[in-house]
Amino acid sequence: MTQSDSTPIARVEPGAFLTLHYRLSGPHGDVVNTFGQAPATLSLGNHELSPALEDAMLGLPEGAHEHFTFEAGVVFGQRNPDLLQWASKASLASAGENVAELQVGEVVQVPSGPNGQHVAGIIRQVQDDALLLDFNHPLAGSPVNFEVQIIGVL
Repeated sequence: MTQSDSTPIARVEPGAFLTLHYRLSGPHGDVVNTFGQAPATLSLGNHELSPALEDAMLGLPEGAHEHFTFEAGVVFGQRNPDLLQWASKASLASAGENVAELQVGEVVQVPSGPNGQHVAGIIRQVQDDALLLDFNHPLAGSPVNFEVQIIGVL
């Protein structure tokens, strides 16, 4: 099949640079949704998406619009109780967070290393001087729906 008589349709291959729209959702709704916004761009194999999601796209032609359903734990692993950790409000305040405004369900960026890297945690509990942060992916341990529209393949 060709776009014209002489141009083959580009397909998603390992290492491909993609322009796409995608939606990740679980039992409680969307976690990421680029439909209705500017499309996302990514390079397949650079760990910008879960390997399971990248594998699902392999072989799709430019222009494809597909839906995939994954069983719980396949895309983002199982929930890990070790990734629930308490952090003092003082340490978060020193990292620039406005701790007086933080509430359950919000995402905070926590410094994770000497190079200024940060990791996102979801607030699960708030106490007077500390917060319980969940560093699991929001869809860890959940079934995942993945909708993707391949706009361009390079």
